[in-house]
Amino acid sequence: MTTPFLHSLASNQAIPAIYSSTFWPGLKLTKHHNAYLLVESPQTVQSLSSSVYGGGMSRIDRAVNIYVDKHFASDDPAGEIEVRLNKWQLPAASTAGLLTAVKLTHASVLEEITDHAVVFCCTTAGAGNAARASSPRTVFPAAYTPGTINTMLFIAGELTSYAMVNALQTAVEAKACALQDLGVKDAESGMIATGTTTDAVVLGVSGLRPDGSIPDKIHAYAGTATELGSCIGRLVYATVTESLLAGKEKAK
Repeated sequence: MTTPFLHSLASNQAIPAIYSSTFWPGLKLTKHHNAYLLVESPQTVQSLSSSVYGGGMSRIDRAVNIYVDKHFASDDPAGEIEVRLNKWQLPAASTAGLLTAVKLTHASVLEEITDHAVVFCCTTAGAGNAARASSPRTVFPAAYTPGTINTMLFIAGELTSYAMVNALQTAVEAKACALQDLGVKDAESGMIATGTTTDAVVLGVSGLRPDGSIPDKIHAYAGTATELGSCIGRLVYATVTESLLAGKEKAK
């Protein structure tokens, strides 16, 4: 596990910090000051996500996780993100955008080679508004608040559309497991939380090998009984855990 930006020794905070993938040439994660995290893929990817900007099914080249104050609320979060993308000169048409109130230095990154694929996972996690999906609880108006557990999951490989849904299912299950093992509770019910009230996930699938060539396998499934699903589960679990622990350590 790694938190590449947690103990940065860079004295010049104006210089972006970069994490380059070990297994996927050209894929990189950049922390731009304390403003945003940017995952850029060398190939356009098919995306399935719950991101408020560029979400649903789309084709993207990048995903951006933007830091905002924990009291941020907006009736037009997509518009807020677009303003920032324009300011930073990032192409709005091919970007998935998330908002987070978690410190970007707490981002956890893991990647792994698995069955005819490379999986790259970056998570920022906080549990201040932890919630249990099955419990009755206070609900809120539709005004948007920033995501507390945001996961950006990129895969170099080919998946069917239903395997992509399966991959997201596995990722969400793994997140819930991490919260369970850490003993994170829903403040209202006192029961183990399954997430927070503002989680989001971006899945990007290249359809190609890491070198850009045609893969020799199409993944029809990505559940926990598959090598790919097992890998996704391990990486999401580990990054959610490490990002939450990084926040606790800094709070001491």
